[in-house]
Amino acid sequence: MEINGVTIDNEFAEAFPTWVCRVIITAVTTEWARKAATEATGFATSAIGCPCEAGIEQELDGSQTPDGRPGVSILICAGKKKIKDQVVERLAECVLTAPTTAVFNGITNSEEKIQVKLHFFGDGHEYQKEVGGRKCWVIPIMEGEYIGEEEFGIVKGVAGGNFFVMAENQMAALMGAQAAVDAIAKVPGTITSFPGGIVASGSKVGSLKYKFMPASTNEKYCPTLREKVPDSKIPAGIKGVYEIVIDGIDEKSVAAAMAAGVKAAVMVPGVKFITAGNFGGTLGPYKIELHKIL
Repeated sequence: MEINGVTIDNEFAEAFPTWVCRVIITAVTTEWARKAATEATGFATSAIGCPCEAGIEQELDGSQTPDGRPGVSILICAGKKKIKDQVVERLAECVLTAPTTAVFNGITNSEEKIQVKLHFFGDGHEYQKEVGGRKCWVIPIMEGEYIGEEEFGIVKGVAGGNFFVMAENQMAALMGAQAAVDAIAKVPGTITSFPGGIVASGSKVGSLKYKFMPASTNEKYCPTLREKVPDSKIPAGIKGVYEIVIDGIDEKSVAAAMAAGVKAAVMVPGVKFITAGNFGGTLGPYKIELHKIL
């Protein structure tokens, strides 16, 4: 298959299950909501070494938030045993502490719930009130009052949807990857958790040499190793490769994000080849095929 002269490999992305919490953060301006959201999604690129995977989903206007203020929604993804602690810690340390913020549950139709009880910070001065038809806690703080819901829905989502942008040089690959991330940002229910949404150091499960490593460099996708490894996945003429990894609330959303990202990347001059990563079923049960989603 080719799109705009770019070869699309007949390959699939291998993804795995995760639990997802969607949090709506509002503030006096979108800028302040984004600042809080950025802090709350820090150190959350990969489950390999981070306590969770998290990222900004989208910006929201006042018509999309319970308190009528601008906001930003984030997704926090982790195993079911970890997700509550991750949501509590990130809201307590990164959002409660940020100017003018409030938080609300972003998944209202979920059967599974977690309790995020931050109101104890009020030391007995906290009280409850309704905001936008939702029961919230109000905590007196130095700037005035912090308002937040304390019951959040979680759903079983999908993590690790991916594709590789391969180009004739590093800058073309980077521009293609950036175009992909910009397109994915418009797909609801998905995030790209790595820095700027782009992975420079794609990994494989485990290590061939160092058995204590849970993951190591994916030598098959390193352009400088094309002539040194017998099973290189780098086509001739490729000098730059970036991976886009996507988490989402369900497989359909992740597939839609992958499709949107690929279609944007292939429009960048110098991008020559698109493929996806999988590990023969050792990573997860979801197989998202590039040709099928396109």
